[in-house]
Amino acid sequence: MRMLLDLILPRTCGGCGVHGDVWCAGCARSLSGGPVRVRPRTDPGVPCWALGRYSGAGRRAVIAVKEHGRRDLAPPLGLALARGLATLRDPRRSLILVPAPTRRAAARRRGGDPVTRVARIAAGLLHDCQVASALRMHRAVRDSVGLGPGARRANLRGRITARAESLRAAVSATNAEVVLVDDVLTTGATAGESVRALAAAGIGVRAVMVTCAV
Repeated sequence: MRMLLDLILPRTCGGCGVHGDVWCAGCARSLSGGPVRVRPRTDPGVPCWALGRYSGAGRRAVIAVKEHGRRDLAPPLGLALARGLATLRDPRRSLILVPAPTRRAAARRRGGDPVTRVARIAAGLLHDCQVASALRMHRAVRDSVGLGPGARRANLRGRITARAESLRAAVSATNAEVVLVDDVLTTGATAGESVRALAAAGIGVRAVMVTCAV
């Protein structure tokens, strides 16, 4: 069946478009160099790390996942995220990944939330790691495309909330460290508001980890 499908719809790499692989070895290397510290214009108050820059194969893969339904790219991106997290985490502590929130309309259009999907794959590859979808985005938030840093902050201010009772209990019971994960870090507005919402719910965030940073 796989061979038949490949004849009808040949697999192409989500990073470079070459036929034959979902994610070729060359594109995989572009996100395997280890996390890089980044400093967005809106400082979320915690260290921010990225697997790569928002260009080339990484950028094309993120767009393919979000806008073109390439769910088959979630496993390789999840693997890259897991490897990046493994280099930064405290191996003596549990790890909880909190996906950054997305607008409900966008999640419906994409058949689910790609960030959560990638985070769950990463968690499954790591020891003592789980995902907690504790953040929600208000309906009034509009698409941030084309907005500058100030407008992005205003668009999100007070419109991300945390439902963190079970997360707070898990952190307390296991002495876990919490990492906010996202696909792209642009201005830092979403990360900053997410960290604020979690802090208001009594949850401290150790770091932000993204696939790509602008």
